[in-house]
Amino acid sequence: MDELDPLSRVPERIKHTAARVEDWVHEVREARALRAGRLPAIVAYPGYGGDGWVRVLARVLLVQPGAERSVHYENVRGWRSFTSLALNDIEVTIEAGGEQHVVVADRGGIVDAIVPARLEPGWREVTISVAGSVEVAAPVFVVDPATRFGVVSDIDDTVMVTSLPRPLLAAWNAFVLDEHARTPVPGMAVLYERIARQHPGSPFIYLSTGAWNAAPTLSRFLSRNLYPAGAMLLTDWGPTPDRFFRSGKEHKRLQLQRLAREFPDIAWLLVGDDGQHDEELYGEFASAHPRSVRAVAIRELSAQEAVLAGGRKHADTRSMHPWVWSPNGGGLARELGAIPELEVL
Repeated sequence: MDELDPLSRVPERIKHTAARVEDWVHEVREARALRAGRLPAIVAYPGYGGDGWVRVLARVLLVQPGAERSVHYENVRGWRSFTSLALNDIEVTIEAGGEQHVVVADRGGIVDAIVPARLEPGWREVTISVAGSVEVAAPVFVVDPATRFGVVSDIDDTVMVTSLPRPLLAAWNAFVLDEHARTPVPGMAVLYERIARQHPGSPFIYLSTGAWNAAPTLSRFLSRNLYPAGAMLLTDWGPTPDRFFRSGKEHKRLQLQRLAREFPDIAWLLVGDDGQHDEELYGEFASAHPRSVRAVAIRELSAQEAVLAGGRKHADTRSMHPWVWSPNGGGLARELGAIPELEVL
């Protein structure tokens, strides 16, 4: 085909106006920060992996000189975590299993990369670095190929009471409060710990529509309240190339589908709540991937929480798998334990 033929070239997708504005603001802030001498720093998030590969999760920021050497930088709380400046489109070196791999952070400074690595099952570490930064260690949970069970858990209103759909309360929770002021759902940590003891070596994945900016706070909350360690799958903050604001529902749907592809032999216990879209999403996923689901456990919101959340959103979508409901972890444990063939507890 002739080089001048316009059909021989695919034009770049036109970005949403909000995304173009965000990119312009970021470029201005980034240029000023670099002129002021700010340096790149890496915030590593827990990842996961399988036989011969790991999924590495991190974010690259621009910080004041000296802050890149302090682990306390990750202790930024509340609204300040949403004003941090990401370093976009920068090459990042990941060393895993004795080999180095170069990937590129996206437009939010997010590193979400699969790299080949042969690591023993369990919690392991890979290292991440960018030019001019301090090398950091990133934890990854490598799943044993023989593992056949895992847990995917929502965070908001499932393990932590947030009443997230109410805009003012959501803003207060996200931008003001730290993990000390957030309330754990009664009995959920005990339930998860019992499951972890019953199924040693099984992965826990915390899947949320929350932004990566809040990951350090969420991680501290889970640890402080004795939830089993696991990878967190969050989303970026702000507009996307084709939307004014990203779809949290689509984020969850895509991550569930990805887990089914990456771990085709694992049947997941899906845990969520009835205040957003978890029932609908879990029902769709269970119907499309029946071998990838062991059971579905739904935490029922209290009457007050349901009002704050805009009401319960019971979905018509169900599946052939066992479904249980209860307002707390103790009730879910009793319901799951009453189905001995599940072998969950």
